[in-house]
Amino acid sequence: MDLVSESYNTTKTFPDFEKFGLASQTNRCVTSIPSNIAEGSSKSSDKHFKNYLEISLGSAFEWETQLIIAHNEKYISAETFKKLEQKIKQLQKMISSFQLSLGK
Repeated sequence: MDLVSESYNTTKTFPDFEKFGLASQTNRCVTSIPSNIAEGSSKSSDKHFKNYLEISLGSAFEWETQLIIAHNEKYISAETFKKLEQKIKQLQKMISSFQLSLGK
């Protein structure tokens, strides 16, 4: 959830013309990460939960891609990019580990 807040705060600094473009897409995919984990946790089987974790992981990689684009376009500084990239890579590892812990 902290990552969602950080994303929203970061995209507020994007150019106005990106409000319905990159900023919106970035915030949608970061919001999808905890949303899918929450929805998956309500499922009756680990198999179904793992599907939601997979979607969440995909959103995490998508968000990382959005960050790379924002950095390349100079919408975020190298320092901000590195800080957020480190956090998303850690989250990706956590989700992957959680998936593995649920078994096959």
